[in-house]
Amino acid sequence: MKNSAPAPANRTEDQLAEFIDKFSPEMARAIRAVRAALRKRVPTANELVYDNYNFFVIGYSSTLRPSDSMMMLVADAHGVRLAFYYGSTLPDPKGILEGSGNQNRFILLESARDLAKPEVEALIGAAIAQGKAPLPKSGRGTLVIRSISAKQRPRRLAASPSRNR
Repeated sequence: MKNSAPAPANRTEDQLAEFIDKFSPEMARAIRAVRAALRKRVPTANELVYDNYNFFVIGYSSTLRPSDSMMMLVADAHGVRLAFYYGSTLPDPKGILEGSGNQNRFILLESARDLAKPEVEALIGAAIAQGKAPLPKSGRGTLVIRSISAKQRPRRLAASPSRNR
């Protein structure tokens, strides 16, 4: 008789962990800390995951539509950012948003603690308030793997070549 191993309790979480593990240990810790802080801030939001060519992205949305994402955790080998899908329309009196596109804006995060800064919290609140669909009042959002690119830029910085002198 052949015994088969039981399927993981939550394969989606396992898959997400595999995506994050592609990063350096320091970056992986930062991604996990920012994700945990965002889950605490918007527990009813759906997490839409994209492991794309340029970036690893988790969008926080009131629906399962990417265009309803209020904000996104965005990571590459160079850092973790908090991006706002409609960031160009957010009030930014402190001028902390970066980017010059027609729609998206972002903040480069030093750590998850940056999310608690009043100016960042104000941006998050404004993004939630201007969302197309309101967040559910209760429950927990769903984790959905939306896209995985077969070809990706390296998730870790290449070591600098040493010079022989």
